Amino acid sequence: MWLTAVARSATLKLKRIAFGLLTALAIAGTGGWFSLDKETRGLIAAVPTNRDLLFWSESQRDAAFRALDRLPILAKARVVPAGGTPRALPTGAPLKMPVDVDAYMAAQRSAALIIVHDGKVRLERYGLHFDARGRWTSFSVAKSLTSTLVGAAIRDGYIRSMEDKVSDYLPQMKGSAYDDVSIRQLLTMTSGVRWNEDYGDPNSDVARFNNHEPEEGVDALVSYLRRLPRAVPAGTRWSYSTGETNLVGLLVSEATKKPLSIYLSEKIWVPAGMEQQATWILSRTGREISGCCLQAAARDFARAGLFILEGARANGQSIVPDGWLQEATTARTGIGQPGRGYGYQWWTYDDGSYAARGIFGQGIFIDPRRKLVIASNANWSGGATDRTASDAREAFYRAVQQALDDEAASGQAGASR
Repeated sequence: MWLTAVARSATLKLKRIAFGLLTALAIAGTGGWFSLDKETRGLIAAVPTNRDLLFWSESQRDAAFRALDRLPILAKARVVPAGGTPRALPTGAPLKMPVDVDAYMAAQRSAALIIVHDGKVRLERYGLHFDARGRWTSFSVAKSLTSTLVGAAIRDGYIRSMEDKVSDYLPQMKGSAYDDVSIRQLLTMTSGVRWNEDYGDPNSDVARFNNHEPEEGVDALVSYLRRLPRAVPAGTRWSYSTGETNLVGLLVSEATKKPLSIYLSEKIWVPAGMEQQATWILSRTGREISGCCLQAAARDFARAGLFILEGARANGQSIVPDGWLQEATTARTGIGQPGRGYGYQWWTYDDGSYAARGIFGQGIFIDPRRKLVIASNANWSGGATDRTASDAREAFYRAVQQALDDEAASGQAGASR
C-alpha cells in the first residue's frame, strides 16, 4: 500500500478501526455508487476502495461518517432495533459556558454536540450539515457498549465468570496463547499476546491480517489471532488492541447464540429508550465489528451515556451484575498517563468520570458526580489522532464541569429543573 507523508500521520489510529473495517471493504461497481443519495454522492468525489480508505479527503470523510452503512463498498450492516417508546430528553436552561462553543465546534469540525445534565439537555448543536435525524459512526465508542454486553451476558447466565478463559467460549482458540487469557484480561487489554497495530509498519499485525486467508471453516479473526505468540505474561501489561475487542464481540455472540446487534437491542437499545434504530457494520465473515462501526443518532449516543450513568437499568434492575459497572468504569490498569486509566473498555479519570472514545472526535463523556453526559461526533481536520483537537476536547469537558460547579455555587442550578 503506497503512503504519503500526510496519509501516514492520519493512519496512526486508523489502525484501531481498520482491523475490522478494511476487511469489510470491497471494490464496488458504479451501479452501487449511483444508488447513493444526492447528498452523499455530492460529497464523495469518487468511489473509495479498500486501498483508498487512508486517503479519503476531508469532504469524503464528512460524507462517509454519516453514511458508512449506505456506502456500496461496505459489507452489509445489521440493524439494531429500537423500541416503540423513546426516552424523553427535556430541555433545561441553557448552560452558561465560559468558552466560545461556536469556536470550539468549528475547531473540532463537530457534527454534533449534546450536553445533558441531570436528565435535561442544556446544550445541543449540530454542524457539518448534520442534524438530529442522521446517524454518525461511532468508531471505537462501540468498544464500551460491547464491554457492557459482557456484563449483561454474565447477568443472564450466558457467561459464568470474568475469570473464564477465552477458549472456554471459543474452542477454536484452544492451544493458542489465549488459553491463558481470561475475559477480564481481554476486556482490560492486558492479554499479553503480541500484537502490533502500527499501520506505518507493513509487517504489523493489522497489515498482515488484511491479507490473511483463513483456514476453511474458521472465522478470519480466530484464524489470525490464534497464531499469535505470547509477548509477556497475561495481566502484566496494557496494550491497545482493537483485534481483541473484536474477539470480545465474537465471544459474546457465541455465548448468547445471538447476533451482537440483537443482543445490543435487547439489553441497551430498547431499555435505554433509543429513538432511532442503529446499524452495526459486519465483517467479511458476517460478524459485527465489535470494536468499531456502530452508527447511531447523536441523541441516542447521549441516551446511551444516560443509561450507563443511571446504572444500566431496565425495569428497575441493572442489566449487569451488582458492582460490575463500577469495576468497568474505574481504572483496572494504568495506561502510562497521570490521572488516567483503563477499565473494561472505558477510559477512566481519577475524578470518577469516564469516557468512550472513537477516532476523529467521537465520544461519550460521563461524570456521575455531576450527573453529566456529553455526546460528541466530529471529523477532526488533523486526522484520526489530532492531538490539538483531542486536548481541546479534554479542556472542553473540564470547562463544562466548571460551568456546572459555578452554577451550583451561585444557586442557579435550580433554574434547569
